Amino acid sequence: MRVTKGVLGGLLLAGLFCSVAWAQGVPRIAEFYFEEDAAARPIQVLPPEQQDVVDQLMKLRERGRKAVEATAQLAGIASAEGRTELADKLYREALAAVAANSQLARGIRWNLGWSFYRHGDVESALQQWSQAAQAARGNVDWAPPTLALALWALGRRDEAVQWYAAAVRTEPDLWNDPARFPQLLPSWKDEERARLAEVQQAWAADPPAWP
Repeated sequence: MRVTKGVLGGLLLAGLFCSVAWAQGVPRIAEFYFEEDAAARPIQVLPPEQQDVVDQLMKLRERGRKAVEATAQLAGIASAEGRTELADKLYREALAAVAANSQLARGIRWNLGWSFYRHGDVESALQQWSQAAQAARGNVDWAPPTLALALWALGRRDEAVQWYAAAVRTEPDLWNDPARFPQLLPSWKDEERARLAEVQQAWAADPPAWP
């Protein structure tokens, strides 16, 4: 459902969220990344196809019941509609309401990263994904392909190949072949998988050694 001005427009007038400047860089690459991360998924309190989903999410915010999750889902809806300023504000509002190293915070950062990436701010996407990966305190499986994608898009190609190599070390039978990308990365868009295929080709041409 479209985020209408009548429903959410007032959120932008409620006050500007003071964004925080983070200085953390990309995490150091580990040898393997086997850990699944339950936070790396769209945050959805209600079915997105529900006809009155925006109204119901607003009610959850007002009542304080799953307010953070509702705010994050509203941010995702705004992002999908191209309302990037509103999406950013809502995501950061949700982040401010949770513990920085919590699973929910990681999920918000993972989603915010995709919002940034899909609207052309790859540097900010990399920042959010890097912080989410660091906060996981483990070698989460989404990090190598996702960080490789962002680094390649930024022209940091040697780093991108190094990260892709971590995915191949972890699951060589899966990441050797870009034909598997639709299965491995079902939520990615075709152009995102195509960009990662460029990283795979660069890796195949000259696989970096470990360490």
